Amino acid sequence: MPHLHDCLVIGAGPAGLVAATYLARFRRDIAVVDAGCSRAARIPKTHNAPGFPLGVSGPRLLQRLQEQAGTYGVGITRGRIDRLVREDDAGFRATDSDNREWRARTVILATGIVDRLPAMDGGEGACQAAIDAGVLRLCAVCDGYEARDERIGVLAPADEALEHALFLRTFSPRVDAIRSHAGEPRDDLRGKAAAAGVVLLPPLRRLSCDERACEVEFEDGSVRAYDTVYPVLGSDNQSQLALSLGAEVDGEGALRTDARQQTTVDGLYAIGDVVSALNQIAVAVGHAAIAATAVHNRLPRNPRRASRSRFDPESIDA
Repeated sequence: MPHLHDCLVIGAGPAGLVAATYLARFRRDIAVVDAGCSRAARIPKTHNAPGFPLGVSGPRLLQRLQEQAGTYGVGITRGRIDRLVREDDAGFRATDSDNREWRARTVILATGIVDRLPAMDGGEGACQAAIDAGVLRLCAVCDGYEARDERIGVLAPADEALEHALFLRTFSPRVDAIRSHAGEPRDDLRGKAAAAGVVLLPPLRRLSCDERACEVEFEDGSVRAYDTVYPVLGSDNQSQLALSLGAEVDGEGALRTDARQQTTVDGLYAIGDVVSALNQIAVAVGHAAIAATAVHNRLPRNPRRASRSRFDPESIDA
C-alpha cells in the first residue's frame, strides 16, 4: 500500500507551490505532483506579482517559489494525475499516467486552466514567440498597463470583443474589436462601443505576428497592424479530477468552493485558476494560504515533541 500522506497537492504553479510551502511549515506530510505545464510558465514578465517592482518572468517566479518550498523539504514529482478516487477509510487515492499511486487524507487541486490560442501562421510555436515578444497578450488585467497607448486589437466573438475592448480603453485610445467569427453584438454593447470610439471589425481571416507587431487580415480582404492583440477565446478548466468525484462546477466549468476553498466534495480543495475567480497570481496565492490552513486545521493535531536544547542539557527527545 502506498504511504498515506496528510495532503496531496496536484499542480505546482504559484498556487500549488505556496500551498505546499504552507503545509510544510505546518509540519505536514505532503506530496506534490505536477505535469509541468503551469500557465504561469507562459508569462514573459508580470508586473502584478507582489514584491517584484521591476517585474518577473513566469519561469523565474516558479523557480523562486520552488526554491522557497524546497527550503522546507518539499519535493516535486513530475507526472500527470489522471485518476482520483475516494477511499472511505483513508481519504483519496491518485494514479498518474505511469500507474504510480499516492494516498492522502486530503487533496488540494491546483490544476489551473488552459488558454485557447488563436490559429496563427507558424502554429503554436509562433503563438508562444508572439507571447514572449509581448505582441500577443492573454490577460488585460495583468498587463493592460504595459500596452498603454498602443494600437490594440481584441480578438473574440462579437460581444466579448466589445466588452474587452471597452475595458482596454482604460489604457489606450486606439482599441479595435475583431470578430473571431461571424456574428452581431448586443445593441447596448454596440452603442457603448461607438461612444467610446471602439470599432467592431469584420471576422478574422489570418493572423501573423513577429517580434514587433501583429498583422490581421479580415474576411473582406482589408489588413490592419497592431502593437498588441488580445485573443479572448476562452479557456478550458482542468477540473476533470474533481468532476469524477462529483464536485460541482459553474457554467464555465470552474470549481465551486466554500470560504475555505473546499469543493463540494469533503476533503477536496481547489485553488488558483481552476476556481471561479479573478485569474491572478495574487489571488491564487491567497487561495493557497486559505486552503492549506484549512487542511492543517482539519487534520489530527501534530504537537512537536521535546528535543535536546542547548538551553536545557537535561531535555531528551520524547
